[in-house]
Amino acid sequence: MRTTLFDLRLLVAAAILAALAMAKSDVAAQPAPKLDFAFFKNRVEPIFVTKRPGYARCTVCHVESNNGFRLEKLPPNAQTWSEVQSRRNFEMAAKLVNLGDPQTSRLLLHPLAPEDGGDVFHSGGRQFLSKQDPAWRILAEWVNGATLGSP
Repeated sequence: MRTTLFDLRLLVAAAILAALAMAKSDVAAQPAPKLDFAFFKNRVEPIFVTKRPGYARCTVCHVESNNGFRLEKLPPNAQTWSEVQSRRNFEMAAKLVNLGDPQTSRLLLHPLAPEDGGDVFHSGGRQFLSKQDPAWRILAEWVNGATLGSP
C-alpha cells in the first residue's frame, strides 16, 4: 500500500486535532477559581480601613458613596464590619473583578498607579504604586481564588 502526500497531510491534521482536543479537555477539567468570602473578610477588608501614607483610607470616599465601589458604613468606633455588612462589601467588590484575572479587574486597576498599568484617574490617589505592593498582591490573590488555607 502506497502512502500519498494527501494521506500524510490527513494524518498530521488528525494528530493536531486530537492534541487540541486533549489540551482543551485539560483546561476544562481545571475548576474555575472562586471568590472566597473568608479570605475577603480576613485579608481584603482590612485593606479598605488601613491608612496609607499620603492617602485617605478607602472608607473615607467609598462608604455610602455614589461611585462604582460602595462600602458599608462601619458601626461607631468599629474597625471591622458586621457579618452582614461584610457580605454586602463582598458582593460589591465581586462586581468589580474578573475572576482569575487581576490584571483586568477594576478593583485592582482603579487605585493602581498608571505607571504600572492602573487607571489614569482615581480621585482617592494612588493607593498602590505598583503591583508589588503587598496590599495589591492580596487583592490579586483573592481575585485568583485564594482561600485562607491556601499558601
